[in-house]
Amino acid sequence: MPEGHRFPMEKYAAFRRQAQQRLFSLPGVGFHPSPLSTVRDLESTHDRSYIQRYLVGNVTAQEKRESGFDWNEQHVNRTLSSVGGTVAATHAVLQSDSSVGAHLAGGTHHAFQARMEGFCIFSDIAVAANVALRDYPDKVRKILIVDLDTHQGNGNAVLFQDDSRVFTFSMHCDANYFSKKQASDLDVEVKAGTGDAGYLSLLERYLPLVFEAQAPDLVFFQAGVDVHASDRLGKLALTRAGLQRRNLRLFQFVEAYGSKLVVTAGGGYPSDSDPSSGPYADIINAHADVYVGAAEFFGGGSKMVPLLR
Repeated sequence: MPEGHRFPMEKYAAFRRQAQQRLFSLPGVGFHPSPLSTVRDLESTHDRSYIQRYLVGNVTAQEKRESGFDWNEQHVNRTLSSVGGTVAATHAVLQSDSSVGAHLAGGTHHAFQARMEGFCIFSDIAVAANVALRDYPDKVRKILIVDLDTHQGNGNAVLFQDDSRVFTFSMHCDANYFSKKQASDLDVEVKAGTGDAGYLSLLERYLPLVFEAQAPDLVFFQAGVDVHASDRLGKLALTRAGLQRRNLRLFQFVEAYGSKLVVTAGGGYPSDSDPSSGPYADIINAHADVYVGAAEFFGGGSKMVPLLR
């Protein structure tokens, strides 16, 4: 990434290291490098010509502006591993007795079938969901996407708008739309400035309804931490403890319904990249907490599939 770019790419290495340190002694937790997504898997979700244009660098200036990224071969590999890791985590959990598989990247919920937007080229969750439906028809009939990023999961909303097998639930800040608002199966808007109590109250109102109505076989958790008060883009005011309670509540519902869970990262934009600063540490801690919390809650049997950098 160019120096000074507003996307905090360095955070992935930082919170991956923290997650590894905190989970090193927990039995059953393994870290593996993300594989690159196959074109066949990408085509389960995205337009073939769009995929090929991106892979060879035929990207327009407007697309670069909308995605927030320039094009280079390293970023192609990063994009493919961002999808491939979520697909690998999905295979890992569906082929084992584990309750949770996780990817320390992904969460690219602004990508559309043939359009990039908001740091998202392809939708890793959508691709992984379609791969699960394709490859595990006896195990996966109903999928729930729980998107708790501060931004709406607009790309996934559109990608699954005509597929009753996948239910999209997005709970996001009402002041954080940067493009046209889309219609998820359930959208819950959170007022800017909301803290732990108000946020968790809303989650407690809607999460039980969604699980009861869907009884999902597989849940994807877009675990954006840009709802944290230290996030420079989030416009919400959750604390680290509030985020931990958010994560725990989802884990409890997954366990109660006997669902399989795939965790991905999401937004998290510290106000600076100084590792010694409080806001930077807040975002790194919040990201790592998601994975540590999942592994500890589900008994250490999860397969952690990170993006290694």
